Amino acid sequence: MDFLRRLEKYCLQEKELAWDGSFQEYLELVREKPRVAQLAHTRIYNMIKASGIETAGDVRRYRFFSRELFGLDRTLERLVDDYFHPAARRLDVRKRIMLLMGPVSGGKSTLVTLLKRGLEAYSRTPDGAVYAIKGCPMHEEPLHLIPRALRLQFEKEYGVHVEGELCPACRLRLQAEFGGRIEDFPVERILFSEENRTGIGTFTPSDPKSQDIAELTGSIDFSTIADYGAESDPRAYRFDGELNIANRGLMEFQELLKCDERFLWNLLSLSQEGNFKAGRFALIYADEMIVAHTNESEYRAFISNRKNEALVSRMIVVKIPYNLRVSDEIKIYEKLIRQSDIQNIHLAPHALRVAAMLSVLSRLKESRKQGVDLITKMKLYDGEDVDGFKGDLRELQGEHPEEGMSGVDPRFVVNRLSSAIIRNHSGCLNALDVLRTIKDGMDQHPLISREDRERYLNHISLVRREYDEMAKREVQKAFVHSYEEAARILFDNYLDNVEAFCSGVRNHDPITDEEIEPDEQLMRAIEEQIGVSENAKRSFREEVLIRLSSYARKGTRFDYKNHNRLRDAIERKLFADLKDVIKITTSARTPDPEQLRRINEVSTQLIAEHDYCPVCATELLRYAGSMLNR
Repeated sequence: MDFLRRLEKYCLQEKELAWDGSFQEYLELVREKPRVAQLAHTRIYNMIKASGIETAGDVRRYRFFSRELFGLDRTLERLVDDYFHPAARRLDVRKRIMLLMGPVSGGKSTLVTLLKRGLEAYSRTPDGAVYAIKGCPMHEEPLHLIPRALRLQFEKEYGVHVEGELCPACRLRLQAEFGGRIEDFPVERILFSEENRTGIGTFTPSDPKSQDIAELTGSIDFSTIADYGAESDPRAYRFDGELNIANRGLMEFQELLKCDERFLWNLLSLSQEGNFKAGRFALIYADEMIVAHTNESEYRAFISNRKNEALVSRMIVVKIPYNLRVSDEIKIYEKLIRQSDIQNIHLAPHALRVAAMLSVLSRLKESRKQGVDLITKMKLYDGEDVDGFKGDLRELQGEHPEEGMSGVDPRFVVNRLSSAIIRNHSGCLNALDVLRTIKDGMDQHPLISREDRERYLNHISLVRREYDEMAKREVQKAFVHSYEEAARILFDNYLDNVEAFCSGVRNHDPITDEEIEPDEQLMRAIEEQIGVSENAKRSFREEVLIRLSSYARKGTRFDYKNHNRLRDAIERKLFADLKDVIKITTSARTPDPEQLRRINEVSTQLIAEHDYCPVCATELLRYAGSMLNR
């Protein structure tokens, strides 16, 4: 019953969106709200901006795209700044075809789909309301009814720019039905819909021998020729081509450069002059954004042909590279997996991360900067702090402008994940299962060359080493949690020695009542865990002491968890001290009651704090034990 009520409410809301009136009534709407007469590019830009903008570092992130596209923030920022915004201001850039060019499965189609679905939703809002001449096959702007001689006066009075001319059908109706009485011409509100072919057109190339240009520009209705006597009579013509129905909105050309040349000729005048030729009529005005997409190889072949120079000059090419951030790549996989009905398989922590790491590594180029290998570069791109890196990340990103235009595509990874999920019988897919299925799939991929396969296998080895470290850290943290008090004692001992070292005094031994030197061996044993060199030890200790004083002034306790690097150092040192205990505990074939208690405690901690299930928690402990025994 709840669903039926929602359905009834939805139908009522759809009816409330309807509006019918005369041209005279429409003029009153324009006077009250000039925005209703906005052009297509302006409407699309306002739609994007209306969703909100947030700042992430030095990049503006548009929420309109952030629901579906991940890791393309800089690309989308440039797209809005270099195309949508100037086009909305009626600058010449709106007379260009926006060509999205990039590797397969990079997000080109998703971006266009977002624009189309966004327009459909935006036309149902007060700010995005669209009004059209009622009965017009091209649902054109009612202000086209205003004679050209009066438009300058209208613009001064209403503050609205009028662009375009009546289509042949409406021009005939104005005289035949209304005797030239513009004020009586009916106007209605329209809702953009790709399914209903209103404001959104899509053209897909097929066999050039069978595909007709009428799909773009409409066609003659031969059944009416006898009634109207001439092919040039608008009533004998179907204005139902994709360019006709996309008027006021968006026209998508899928795989544009696969189209036969005769289909592309229409875009020459449509992009530059805003009109196209159809049948035996004068040029027909169309207000629509043209967006197309293609892959890089086809684009290179297209621009190499000098016959295409006229069309190339009318294009703005936007490169859509693969994502280069591991955290965003994980979001892509999560989104694609959510669309399935797989509910009974648990994805272990780091399962998607190792897949994302492999994908990103395959897309990165070697840096010329000393000390920056691919793993370091991957971490820096993902916003991680890497010890020893001092420099501008933008400079690092600018080394290879083509970075991200090749590599493992998300579609391949998701295909392999799908295969592994279906074949899994344990109910849990772990990181090693993921790496294994991707490795097996490389032999079956027709587009992966032998050279690329060798490179990707090397990347798998790098990811495996990174996962080993993650697995050890995970087990380490779980064991350390069981030895929380030992970690705090070790930390307090370190702080006492740091204070003594920095102030140049000796510690007091509470047992012998003697003064002793700061325990340099203890401090270095902890600091070496995180790579603090002998030369850097003083500055590190002074920085810790400053942090301690800061907390003391606030009247709060300085805990080892308040300092990320120090926390890692303490946990690693404690883990190193406990390594023999862990080795025995995790590798015992028949654990004694004490060992069993420890295993259960660690498993419980992994499940409670790190999203493991009993299956993958047990597998992790076994794997950690095997690593320690190597």
